[in-house]
Amino acid sequence: MKKYFKTLFLGLSFLFLLAGCASNQPALNQPTLDQIKSRGTILVGATGDYKPLSVREQNGTLWGFDIDIAKAIAERLGVEPEFVATSWPSLSDDTMAERFDIATTGITINETRKKTMLMSDGYLASGKTILCRKGDAAKFTSLESIDKKGVRVMINPGGTNEKFARANFKNAKIIVHKKNAEIPAQIAKGAADVMITETTEAPYYVANNPKLAAPLLESPFTRDEIGALMSQNKGDLQSFVNKVIAEMKANGELKKITEKYGLVYSY
Repeated sequence: MKKYFKTLFLGLSFLFLLAGCASNQPALNQPTLDQIKSRGTILVGATGDYKPLSVREQNGTLWGFDIDIAKAIAERLGVEPEFVATSWPSLSDDTMAERFDIATTGITINETRKKTMLMSDGYLASGKTILCRKGDAAKFTSLESIDKKGVRVMINPGGTNEKFARANFKNAKIIVHKKNAEIPAQIAKGAADVMITETTEAPYYVANNPKLAAPLLESPFTRDEIGALMSQNKGDLQSFVNKVIAEMKANGELKKITEKYGLVYSY
């Protein structure tokens, strides 16, 4: 009998200990906003390879349009942003695995992503275009002029640039380069002829490299928007982010950030 009560006492003590530990942790069904506020930080996924939207310097410092958007969201939540490294090939898996609360890193809003994840309202207009060497600008005037044997198209893996290239180029050679931020320099030195990029990214590289041109900047192949990405169970966070975006559009804050990075404001 004494052995029975001793075992019972130890079992109950262990249960109380677990309950005490659990009380210090967010409940599994606790809304995302409450978890973020309890933690004191919002975890933000960022690739850091998309100038001037999301840029990670060698010392780890992050800057860019989307980094400022993340900071604005964090400020309104009363928490600090904590940036988590991700990549274009792993972005969807990392989002659905909830390695972070939200990703703001130059992400195109599209139906494929919305089937398995949540996306915010758009906060930056964008579209697919190209970078090429300045001497080739007159040569590349359309998709047809690019999709020819002998033309080398360089893309980063895992994102919409790769999807667009594989859907539209059957004759040109597609070259995959892992680091998106390195591709403009690869084009400039002749490692490839064309980079598939966005109207948000191309002007930055043209302004900073005299060897490059973006001949189709005013007539992009697609018309898209950039937004924030979240897992499907973060509906309360999505609603909050949409309110922040609407407020930033209304009070002129979004326009100021857009102009800060030399981007076109379209709202």
